[in-house]
Amino acid sequence: MIHGNLEGIRAQLIKEMESLYALEFDGEHFAPPELIAAMSRYTGIIRREISVYISRDGDVLDVSIGDSGSVPLPEVRLRRSLDRLCGVRCLHTHPDGNPELSDVDLNALVKLRFDAIAAIGVLGDKATGIQAAFLGERENGVPTPQETALVPINRIPQAEWMGRIEESDRLLVATAGDDATDRPERALLVGIESVESLRELASLAETAGAEVVDVTLQKRDKPENATYVGLGKAQSIALDVQGENCDMIIVDDELTGVQTRNLEEIVGVKVIDRTTLILDIFTQRAKTREGKLQVEMAQLSYQLPRLIGEGVSLSRLGGGIGTRGPGATKLEISRRRIRKRLSDLRREIDDLANQRTVQRKRRQKNAVPVVALVGYTNTGKSTLLNALSDAGVPAEDKLFMTLDPVMRRVTLPSGGEFLLVDTVGFIRKLPHTLVDAFRSTLEEATLADLLLVVSDASNDDFMQQREVVMGVLGELGAGDKPMIDVLNKIDKLEDVPNVPGAVRISAAQGAGLDTLLEKIGKTVFAAQETATLMIPYAKGGVLSDLHAGATVLEEQYEAEGTRVTVRLERAKLDRALSILGKEALIEEK
Repeated sequence: MIHGNLEGIRAQLIKEMESLYALEFDGEHFAPPELIAAMSRYTGIIRREISVYISRDGDVLDVSIGDSGSVPLPEVRLRRSLDRLCGVRCLHTHPDGNPELSDVDLNALVKLRFDAIAAIGVLGDKATGIQAAFLGERENGVPTPQETALVPINRIPQAEWMGRIEESDRLLVATAGDDATDRPERALLVGIESVESLRELASLAETAGAEVVDVTLQKRDKPENATYVGLGKAQSIALDVQGENCDMIIVDDELTGVQTRNLEEIVGVKVIDRTTLILDIFTQRAKTREGKLQVEMAQLSYQLPRLIGEGVSLSRLGGGIGTRGPGATKLEISRRRIRKRLSDLRREIDDLANQRTVQRKRRQKNAVPVVALVGYTNTGKSTLLNALSDAGVPAEDKLFMTLDPVMRRVTLPSGGEFLLVDTVGFIRKLPHTLVDAFRSTLEEATLADLLLVVSDASNDDFMQQREVVMGVLGELGAGDKPMIDVLNKIDKLEDVPNVPGAVRISAAQGAGLDTLLEKIGKTVFAAQETATLMIPYAKGGVLSDLHAGATVLEEQYEAEGTRVTVRLERAKLDRALSILGKEALIEEK
């Protein structure tokens, strides 16, 4: 079968070209004359590049047709190791007559670990010359291509070049393990939605440790079922991957297993989607046992329906972004075992959630209000928590720094107290598997008395980000909770946006925090009253109840009893007065 760009080529000619597979020659010829003659003749007819992939035994494994300047990636299954040559060499024609290898050619040699790559210049239907390249010494852990001089077709050093393949393979094996481990993976981003979404994807990629080398946007109403982008675009991306020496493609949406496999076969490198990238970041960030359990459950839930095998790329070699967490070994076990693991994870997470429920009931009994920080990722929620409570939570200019809820007690200037809890940040296209896995953690937000919706006012898209946050809160059933909008990072702006009802602050600089605390106090204690009571020593049980169910602001021991000032709900005050009598209430002068 002939692969690649077959548009406009007569079916009879395609059938004739399939005879290339039947050519027989020994494994001692690098570029057999009869093969070069046939490739040149067909190149002259179609005026397009022809690539032929040959095994070391001399078998033609694949024939692909490109255009005047492309190197089609092989459809064959290559040997999957970065420490060995793949066992396949690529011979391809240049219809412009120039046999010099391009940068794209050389990058393909390095990326796919070809035995060798060779370019044959063709004018009309005659070969003008040939140039080959082989892998040599490593630089910074990466093998470097070594080019030969241009050689006339009738003077190809067949035995010498076959010997160089053996030499390259020995060199690669001898230096196995010398690949650079500290070099960031080079990523090309692909999307169909908007530049803004790709900009956010770039931030995610950098957070995961990748180096973004290029961005491709193809405007489409919906993804292509087979390849996400159109086939022509996918082939163009394959050339970009080779030219930029990319390690992977990151797609700005959730891919099906079929889309992932097909794209990997076309581009020749690892392909991951937005969800896989976010899960990878979560894997790096998870520190507590519950966080790690939730991330693993999300990963397995996402990967289970996608266990259809991988493409031809060297994508899963050596780990890297998108391969952390359960790992390839675990994902290759049977679906039955994965489902059992998911069941075990849910049970462990439920047990931890039950423990948190007990703690939550204890807080409710003590009548301590809970205020939850919610918002888009990297809006400064952890910085705000630190500013209000001296929590000492790590707060960096990176996405998803907080995965596990952190709770701290905060004292208001008026004397009241509340618990402030930091939650995981939201993001557009937040994977449903993550929402489900982190549902028990996110309950801290859904059950809070007040939500502080923190936005990064310096971000031009902060209103759209707020809409994303409100959408997730609605999905969690917390969309109707009492809220205060908080515009953070105003220190980065000259003109602060005017959002009605919002409190404008700089958590990093401490600006506006007093105003925020005042508004929190008025909101969470709006249904409570402050009262001073005289409690006889004989009725000390009432005092114990107040300590358990109210906020005690002041307490003094006098001759007739304990004088106590408390903040509490009216119903609890009435219950105390029914025991003590109305004369126990001391009117403030």
